Amino acid sequence: MFEYEMHQIRTADLIREARDHRLAQEVLRGRRAARRAARAASARQDPEGGAQGAGPRRRPSTRAA
Repeated sequence: MFEYEMHQIRTADLIREARDHRLAQEVLRGRRAARRAARAASARQDPEGGAQGAGPRRRPSTRAA
């Protein structure tokens, strides 16, 4: 009987942990969606458009020796 009760407790714990993980993932997805929506809304309001390229700066040509 003891093993069965331990199994039930462990199962309930795993179910609770999975529910909490799903909830945390749902919150993260909601935050990402809100950031995307805010970024899209600000891009529509910006008359000159966004900045070009977020990559590292490079020189237009090689340096003279």
